[in-house]
Amino acid sequence: MQDWTIRCDVLVVGSGGGALTGAYAAAASGLDTVVVEKTALLGGTSSYSGGAMWLPGTAVQERAGLDDSTDQARTYLRALLGEAESERQEAFVATAPVLVDFLERDSHIEFEYRPFPDYYRAPGRKDAGRSINAVDLPAGELGELRELIRPEPNTDRAGKPQPDTTLIGGRALIGRLLLALTSTGRADVRTRTAARRLIVEDGRVVGIEAATADGGSLTIRAERGVLLAAGGIEGNQVMRDDNRTPGDARWTMGPAGANTGDLIAAAVEIGADTALLDEAWWCPGAEMPDGSGSFLVGVRGGILVDRTGVRYLNEAQPYDQFGRAMIAHGVERSVPSYLVFDSAEGGPALPSIAIPEAPARDHLDAGTWVTAATIEELADRIGVPGDTLGDTVERFNDFSKRGTDEDFHRGEDPYDAFFCPPNADLANPALRPVATGPFYAARIILSDLGTKGGVRTDVDARVLRADGTAIDGLYAAGNTSASLSGRVYPGPGVPLGTAMTFAYRAVGHMIG
Repeated sequence: MQDWTIRCDVLVVGSGGGALTGAYAAAASGLDTVVVEKTALLGGTSSYSGGAMWLPGTAVQERAGLDDSTDQARTYLRALLGEAESERQEAFVATAPVLVDFLERDSHIEFEYRPFPDYYRAPGRKDAGRSINAVDLPAGELGELRELIRPEPNTDRAGKPQPDTTLIGGRALIGRLLLALTSTGRADVRTRTAARRLIVEDGRVVGIEAATADGGSLTIRAERGVLLAAGGIEGNQVMRDDNRTPGDARWTMGPAGANTGDLIAAAVEIGADTALLDEAWWCPGAEMPDGSGSFLVGVRGGILVDRTGVRYLNEAQPYDQFGRAMIAHGVERSVPSYLVFDSAEGGPALPSIAIPEAPARDHLDAGTWVTAATIEELADRIGVPGDTLGDTVERFNDFSKRGTDEDFHRGEDPYDAFFCPPNADLANPALRPVATGPFYAARIILSDLGTKGGVRTDVDARVLRADGTAIDGLYAAGNTSASLSGRVYPGPGVPLGTAMTFAYRAVGHMIG
């Protein structure tokens, strides 16, 4: 007989947006709920994110006067994904409005619409986007809970605590969910508690064995079910190599030590099937002076060239498609690439949003950026043929004059110009010439916002075996599960939106 340290109704492993949504759904329904997080801070990759949630056809879009509906979202997903996962597609779009209504009934949770284009030109797309965000949260409303929330990447990587300011983006979402969860009086949230093994009785998962920060262990029994929402394999180089996942664990945007695939491996050990373990939510990354990666969002200037000095993609396209173009070009040629830019923004300023950032001086001292007075000299400093880079820049500048990128169609999609300031001197604001010296080249690597492969699940997030049968008592959501979106990233907030929706459905199934 197992000697249980803790007993509860629902056990949630992980603390991101999906995990805390599932935990709140359980606790708000009167179920005793335990949340375990192996690191010292709550929020995981969700806290690093902009906090967008792709939850279509909800009251939030309606309040904003946005013409959106479940039918339009269904059309868009079907155009991108076809019949793959059609049942889960339907479950997602049907549940999203129900989830938002449920969450907003709690006084701590409030959402608003913020424009950010969907990523693909397809039927049902919203050019201004349909994603929603948690309303910014003053830190004072959190009290002591503020110290538990993982801060933004610059602060977190420096080992500093959450500043006493307003929480925005993903941190606002985590803060609001945490307030709602703790206010139920039914939640036991434990940090520094690492799930190591799933405990099975008579074919049903009934709990976990976990390690504590002091070197001890405990066992937690969950009568209704165990929900795994603890991230993917992005931080585990061995699992990346074993599954041929491109990129490097040093370059991922997942928090250090947080997402190492422990629970995916534990589920596989008891018979779970997996899919998409070679996949991720890709993005270009600027190599940081310490060798880590910085997520580049919305490149608005410069050109990207490979090791031969040739341009090979549309630099202004959505970041996942940017990353996929790097992979398609051949990682041996595209990693590293170089973002070649000029001084038109008034100095050594990367023409993109970079999360996190580092001072230009640190980059130049580390050699992750180089500078030169001419393009030819710059080519020599990054080791590409001077004539080739010169021709590439000259061709792009000619496109800028004419307003048309004949090679990669930069600026023809609404997303391409979303981050570009209006410029009356340019026929196409996404095609700013590279013409004002001194010039710079930043090393660009293949990064990710987390992997998107994991255990296979059904419409209620039940973990499946290879034969399609469900493992009783075990559920998974977010990056611990194989993504509904497959090898496509439909729009901003799909990772969070699907994680939250299927975590909610998992708890609904436990209750039902």
